[in-house]
Amino acid sequence: MIARSLHEIIAGKASQYGSSRNRIRRDSFPKGSCEARFWRPLSKRQMGPAMIAAEGYDRQHKQPGKRNGPLGHVGLEVLRALYRIVCHRSGRLEPSIDYLMGKLRRSRDAVVRALKALKDHGFPDWIRRTEPIPEAEGAGPRIRQISNAYRLCIPAFARVIVERIVGPAPMPADRVQHLKQARTEQAEMVAQLPLREAVGFRVRNDALAAALARLADALDENVRESA
Repeated sequence: MIARSLHEIIAGKASQYGSSRNRIRRDSFPKGSCEARFWRPLSKRQMGPAMIAAEGYDRQHKQPGKRNGPLGHVGLEVLRALYRIVCHRSGRLEPSIDYLMGKLRRSRDAVVRALKALKDHGFPDWIRRTEPIPEAEGAGPRIRQISNAYRLCIPAFARVIVERIVGPAPMPADRVQHLKQARTEQAEMVAQLPLREAVGFRVRNDALAAALARLADALDENVRESA
């Protein structure tokens, strides 16, 4: 009787929270709630040099007597796979662990450890996600864990190599628009300033700014006398 009761309790907990593999992880977000702000475009021209930088970094930091460097050969395989499947225009990247396992013919543990090593060294970042279970019945969970949303990054040490090969990355469109708007607003503000203040605002050389300010004062005085 006691054994049966324990079995029912364990079964009830399993149905409530799911198996250990499908358990909802902490800090998970609903699918579709934050990916648009999380993903970032990645230039195709940067992917090859970034991979070269990762391979060189792994070789350079391999400890004597160790089989692998800090990223490991599986880590490099995973990174290469991520570069191949990412949508470079939007940055969308959401492969499941099972997909990577099948693609690379590696065990779950190997893929998970490889992703952690890559994240520790600044190559990908990710957010955990959940989604509703359609037509869920009974007292079980209403959501389930799904694949992470990944964002590919280029760490500082790799960016030096990438920029040496292909040049610096183009400025994002939203940043360009922000700078244009800031310059327009600044020009409108300066246009409303008195001539003396406008000269000082535009000129960074103190001696030249002082000379131009005196000239502006003289021009203002002449204008007043003429009036």
